Parts: sequence; C-alpha cells; structure tokens
Amino acid sequence: MSESRLSEIAEGVHLVEGSSTNWVILTEGDGVTLIDSGYPGDRDLLLSSLATLGHSPESVVALLVTHAHTDHIGSAQYLSSTYGTPVLLHEAEVPHAQRHFLEQIGAIGVLRNSWRPGVVPWAFHAMRAGGLADARVTDPSAIAELGVPLDLPGNPIALHTPGHTRGHCVYALPKAGILVSGDALVSGHPTSRVAGPQLLPVMFDASRAAAIASLDVIEDFDGNVLLPGHGPAHHGSVPEAAARARLLVAEA
Repeated sequence: MSESRLSEIAEGVHLVEGSSTNWVILTEGDGVTLIDSGYPGDRDLLLSSLATLGHSPESVVALLVTHAHTDHIGSAQYLSSTYGTPVLLHEAEVPHAQRHFLEQIGAIGVLRNSWRPGVVPWAFHAMRAGGLADARVTDPSAIAELGVPLDLPGNPIALHTPGHTRGHCVYALPKAGILVSGDALVSGHPTSRVAGPQLLPVMFDASRAAAIASLDVIEDFDGNVLLPGHGPAHHGSVPEAAARARLLVAEA
C-alpha cells in the first residue's frame, strides 16, 4: 500500500487514512487491536494496511468501534463472520451496530444540506465507497468496562463521548499520550472549510449539545497527539485541541 496512507505515530501505533475515514492499528507482539475499519469499499486497503505491518486478519484480537456509522464499521461484519474477530463497542452503540435503529444522516438530510460547500462531492464519494450498503453487525459485544485499560494489544481505554451518536467512544493511549477520537473531534472533513481540530458539521451529530459536552472528556486527557476519524493526525495538546473546537462552535 502507499506509504502516504499509513503513518507510524508511536511504537505500535499506526494511523491509516482510508478513502475518507481513518482507522488505527495497535500492535503488540503478534497481536493487533484494530480501531474502526473504514467504509465497506475500504476493505482491500484495510487488509493491505495490516499486511504492510506484517499481520494477517487472523492477528486481529478485537475490533474496537468508536461508533457504528457505516464509514467506521464497513468491514466489521466481514472480520467477525470470516475470522471470528470480536467487535466491541459501547453498550448504547450495540443496537445501533445491529441496525435496530440508524443514527446517521440519511438521503433527506443530505438533500437539505446539499447547498453547503463540499456536501454533494462528499455524498457521491460516500455512495461509491459503500455508504448505502447494509453494514450491520450481527453479534457485537459491549465493552466490559469503561475508563480502565482493556486487555488487548495496546491496552486502550474506552471513554464514553456521546453526541455524534449516543454510544460514541474515544480510545485513550495514556502511555503514548495519544487519543483516538473517532468523530467526537476531527481535524478536517470534505464538508468543512476549516482545517485543524473541530467538531464535524452539525448535520452529522445526533445531539449537538451532547457532542459539545463530550469535549469535557477530551479536555481531561493529558495527551499531545490526536488521531481523528477524519483528517490528518494532529500533533499538539489534546486539551487545547478540544478547546479550539469549542471556540469554533461558539464563533459559528
């Protein structure tokens, strides 16, 4: 795969930029923790990113999910049904992944916002990448305990950050000073004209008020690298990144 797609952020921590959505690979010995998996159309790139690091899909001990939007769980069911990979996420996000409900922008919402810069090209890309596919996960599991290191490669810590969806989680790597922020805090998006730490445009959030409140959780993490679900890695104070996002909201 192209080297520009995969970046080593710290020992055992790699950020992969998919077609529009990022995922993170945590390695420890022969084991891998995968955080998110991109669009359904990113599957070959996902498998290639593992192979580049010398790992097979069978090496993935677990797939941690920040939230169950199609562009983040595109290969979750494939990994689960083909390799028996456990798919873990917040308990409030389990029924979302099973598609008992769908908490993401739909066709009507896209049409209502089609006048906004970048929305139409983004929507066409999302469709080509499998954004309309049935990405449901039949047998996901709730993360057993939040706020403590998980017994997985990299020992990530799940922190509940609702707003983008009701069960959204970020994953902290305290020893490395890294926060995997999913869509709770991003550094760019095709529908945004702003670069750097920010919330996604409001049309993507289930609850904007909750998304803003969840910035408190991110501000409490004393780290210096942010690995977002969209946009490049952000190197700099994580609390300051969250504060900047809050300021952008206030100024909008």
